[in-house]
Parts: sequence; structure tokens; C-alpha cells
Amino acid sequence: MLTKRIQNFFKVEALSGIVLFIVLLLALFIANSQLLPLYQSLVELPIQVRIGSFNLEKPAFLWVNDGLMAIFFMLLAMEIKREVLEGDLSDASQMALPIIAAIGGIAIPALIYVALNYQGELTIIGWPIPTMTDIAFTLGVIALLGSRVPPNLKVFVVALSIVDDILAIGIIAIFYTGQLSYLALLFALIGILTLIAFNFLGIKRIAPYLLLGIVIWVCVLQSKVHATLAGVIIGLLIPLHTKEAGSTTSYSPLRRLEHMLHPWVAFFILPIFVFFNGGISFENFSWSSLLHPVPIGIAMGLFLGKSVGIFSISWLVIKLGFAKLPSGSNWWQFYGVSTLTGIGFTMSLFLSALAFSGTEYEDLARKGVLFGSLLSMAWGVLIIWFSNHAPTHPHSIFSKS
Repeated sequence: MLTKRIQNFFKVEALSGIVLFIVLLLALFIANSQLLPLYQSLVELPIQVRIGSFNLEKPAFLWVNDGLMAIFFMLLAMEIKREVLEGDLSDASQMALPIIAAIGGIAIPALIYVALNYQGELTIIGWPIPTMTDIAFTLGVIALLGSRVPPNLKVFVVALSIVDDILAIGIIAIFYTGQLSYLALLFALIGILTLIAFNFLGIKRIAPYLLLGIVIWVCVLQSKVHATLAGVIIGLLIPLHTKEAGSTTSYSPLRRLEHMLHPWVAFFILPIFVFFNGGISFENFSWSSLLHPVPIGIAMGLFLGKSVGIFSISWLVIKLGFAKLPSGSNWWQFYGVSTLTGIGFTMSLFLSALAFSGTEYEDLARKGVLFGSLLSMAWGVLIIWFSNHAPTHPHSIFSKS
């Protein structure tokens, strides 16, 4: 059975996935209609924040990608911290299959992309784009499939997404950092040390963490480290438990903030991100353009790489006896779910913007994300829809043989 926490997470993410799909369709419709100039004006609208001599001016889509998405990554970091300290990631033995599957689901798509783009100095940087899974979209599709996806297979997908998110944060930190400003990094470090001091002092109010977090975000942004990583750092430094004065009971600022942010991220921040990044124009589209190494590398990485990477390495470790197939499921259902992880929409679009922003490859990359995700969704749904007649395996989901 699904735990109440997993059930709540699944419901919010699944509904969010449906909302994101509707927003994506809206963005595509606008970008391919007479409203395109208005859409472009909105995306490129300059927004300025000035405090005294300090001035920060960016187009709207960068405020979304660098600002709102930092909040998304802060929530992501808090979820990961909670899972590591007292959730599904606290027991390493239970995470064997999702961890190994996530590694396969990143390695094979990356290899497919590199094989098609290794000769392009400017295009090779896009190798992480097909490695990401949009968990909200994926769970939205799984929710629509209902009982055709067994409960323990849903738990596997949630656990896989947590590991996938950890690896995504590492990829962004290592491969998408520009030339550094060490003075700005120094101020960011001072802010981080202050947050650590807040933890030791047992400060339980959320406001001081968030106010200082804004300062850290500005410093990280000015340092040329990608600003979303400030969200990760802030999320990790929100305390999970603080003691009430004169009481033996504990209070969790992290859980409270996570509870507050989750619906805002799911139903406001991510839809805005998809709207600003999903408006792909097909005005000059030709099917031959999809044969360019960038879009075909991304599309095939998502469609073939994710399913082959996750399914093949999982099949191997299960056959070797290091893990078992999620209980109540069969190999066809597992393969179908592996294919659905190729729905990369939000995260892959985000990495496309990081890798190719302002270049001729950005639009090609977004088309590759769209087609790869749609292929993964259609094929995964088809496989799962006709998979229920295969024999199931009543094992424990993560236990070893």
C-alpha cells in the first residue's frame, strides 16, 4: 500500500502534470497564432529592480528561469533533505533499484546524444538535456492510467525521481557555471555561514531564512554560478527540526515551508515556466530539421535512452538477485513506466535554456524535447494499457533476494 505521504505527493504532482500539459498546449497555440508577437513581447519584457545604486535588470523569461525556478529547486532540496534524513532515502538498502535505475536513465540518453553530437563543439554541451525526467508530467500520465499502474510501481517512480533530481542538481552545478566572480561568491559564502549559524542557534522562524536567502540568491546570480543553485543551498539549510523553548517537542520549519510551497510551485511556478519556455513556433518547421543532430539526439535520448537505460540495468540487477521487481507488477508494466520517464518537458526545457540560450540551437533543442517527450508518453501509455494480462510478481518492492 502507498503511505499517506506518498499518496499526497502523488496527487499533487499528478494534478500538476495535467495542468502543465494544458499550459503547454496553450503556449504552443499562442506561439503558432497571430498572438505570437504579443507572446514574444511578454517573454522579452524587461523587468528592473533598483535599490539605491544597485540595479538588476533582466527580461521576464530570465526572471522566471533564474528566479522562480530557484524557488522550485529550493523545494526540491528540502524534499531531498527530508527523504535522506527520515524518508525513503534514509534506508540505503531500499534505494538500490531506484539509484541504479536512475544512473542508467542518465548514462544511456547522454551516450546517445554524444554519439550524434560529438563532432560539434557548440552542440556537445547539450548532452544533459535528454537525461532529465519531468516527474509532474510523468505522474500526471500515470494518474490517468489509474489502476493499470500498480501502487508499488508508483512508489518506484517517485523514488527514482528523487535520485534523478539529485543527479540533475549535480549536473547543473558542474556543467552550467560561467566565469566566476569571487567577490560575489564571498558575500554568498558569508550568507551561507549565517544560515548555518541560524541552525545552531535553533532559530525556528522561517522569515529570517528566506530574507537572507534572497540576499544569497542575488550574490550567487552575480557570481555567475547558476542562480537556481542558491535555491538548493537555501533549501538544504532550512532546519528539519528545532526544539521548542522549554519543551521536549520539536517543530519543523522545513516541513511547514515545504507544505506551504508545494502547491505554489506545482500550480503557479511550474506552469509559468512551461508557458514562458514552451511556446515553440512551427512557422518555418520542416521534418528534415528534426534530423539535425541536436533535436534527434535529444528526442532519441528521451524516447530510447531513458527506457533502455532504466529497464536494462534494472533487469540486470533483478536477475542477479540484488533487487526485485516491484510487487504486483510485471515486466511490461515496468518497461512502460521506464518509457514514461522519457517525458522530459519541464526539466529538459530548463536545461535547453541553460545550454543553448541565445543560439541557433535553442529552438531545435526545444523541438527535440517536445517530440521526444510526446513519443515517450504515447509509447509508454500504449505499453501499459495492454500490459495488464501479463503475469505479475508479488515481491516486496525494494527488498533483496
